[in-house]
Amino acid sequence: MHIHITPKDGVPIYRQLIQQVKLLVASGRLNPGEELPPIRTLAKQLLINPNTVARAYRDLETEGVLESKQGSGTTVCQTGLSPLARKEKITILTDRCDALISEAKQLNVERDILIDIIKQRYDAFDTGDHS
Repeated sequence: MHIHITPKDGVPIYRQLIQQVKLLVASGRLNPGEELPPIRTLAKQLLINPNTVARAYRDLETEGVLESKQGSGTTVCQTGLSPLARKEKITILTDRCDALISEAKQLNVERDILIDIIKQRYDAFDTGDHS
């Protein structure tokens, strides 16, 4: 499971974790029944407080994405997000766009320039050149 936390992007770390787990589930990279790393293991890997991971797991469980069983760990819920769940993908991308737009405004980057950057980066991913 590949998760990347950006402490300075303005989005609370637990929200970043929630968004990324949802994205992994919605894209099919985490499948129903698949086990997630234990709280302490993931916290150590991401260099964050275990309480942050616990909060994210709890919220994801409340939303029906994850399920925890005593002694069995935390797994992707069998009835969680289906792969390619359009509504969830839109929600995730909207949240990430909001953070990007907020940062662009703080940096005084104009709308057209931001759109051009997004188009260039999108095209770079199509060609495999995302360095």
